[in-house]
Amino acid sequence: MKKDNKKAQVAVLGIDLAKKSFQLHGVDQSGNTVLRKKLSRNQLSAFVARLPACLIGMEACGGAHHWVRAFKPFGHRVRIMAPQFVKPYVKSNKNDAVDAEAICEAVQRPNMRFVPEKSIEQQDMQRVNGWVSWFPCSCIQR
Repeated sequence: MKKDNKKAQVAVLGIDLAKKSFQLHGVDQSGNTVLRKKLSRNQLSAFVARLPACLIGMEACGGAHHWVRAFKPFGHRVRIMAPQFVKPYVKSNKNDAVDAEAICEAVQRPNMRFVPEKSIEQQDMQRVNGWVSWFPCSCIQR
């Protein structure tokens, strides 16, 4: 199967966010794995822009809200989940690829609870109020 055909088939994409590299796990409409990929920060936006509109899931952190704002203009439905709701879907030893697969699985669950997207202004207010400063988020480059 050609790479472009795989991209065309991605219906759901799970992204494990990190500081420098991002792990992606994509499945088609049937739930078959069609994509496993590791990308750098510079490559992620361009790669997602080339994908047909799909459902994208990520774990909640300060950087996730940035990526929601970046991916929505490409026509994707983007959902953020609290890490404790993704954890039950981790199938084996924890690593970035396994986490991306668990995120992909969790975002498809009908009863999953999602974190609302925050605007830049809302994130600024949280930082001013001080509660974000203690939250470690490795996907934000400082």
